[in-house]
Amino acid sequence: MGGPDKARRALRPPLQALIIRSAMTALTEPDGDRGPLIFDALLSPHRSLSPRGFAILLIAVGAVAFVAGMVFFLAGAWPVVGFLGLDVLLIYVAFRINYRHSRMHETLALTREGLTVRRVDHRGRVASWRFQPVWLQVLIDDPPEHHSQLVLRSHGRSLVIGAFLSPAERFDLATALRHALARARCAPKPV
Repeated sequence: MGGPDKARRALRPPLQALIIRSAMTALTEPDGDRGPLIFDALLSPHRSLSPRGFAILLIAVGAVAFVAGMVFFLAGAWPVVGFLGLDVLLIYVAFRINYRHSRMHETLALTREGLTVRRVDHRGRVASWRFQPVWLQVLIDDPPEHHSQLVLRSHGRSLVIGAFLSPAERFDLATALRHALARARCAPKPV
């Protein structure tokens, strides 16, 4: 009855969960010789299972595998026990790989002089891009869909950011970044 916009607003998480640190309200923090920060964001993938939760899950899966293994062992199907142990090992390895990928993050730092995007992958490799705010376009589908990308475009160069975010989070980030870019374009030049 409320329409798709109302449903989208109800499902959208607050932007504060997406942007860890922000200087959007005031031009106060200096960024070296580039001037004060207008927008500063840290983007990282969401991990819903804490390390403690992971330990509890692994203990529960191990207990179930042990009980099932004992039933099969007592029934004479002892080779099944090895496969149940292998299942627990594979679950452990899959979660370790997932936690390693959670070290990936992107930072956005906007000053009047430029937007710097810094990406650190799960292996710790760093890549950095710089865009001029005057010419920068922030593109995303409205309303965003699952496959919608958040693209920064300027002078024939394009960069996809926040690929690990949900569509609603990418849309919120695009909106906040557009507002910050408008403020950067209107900010007075330092004397």
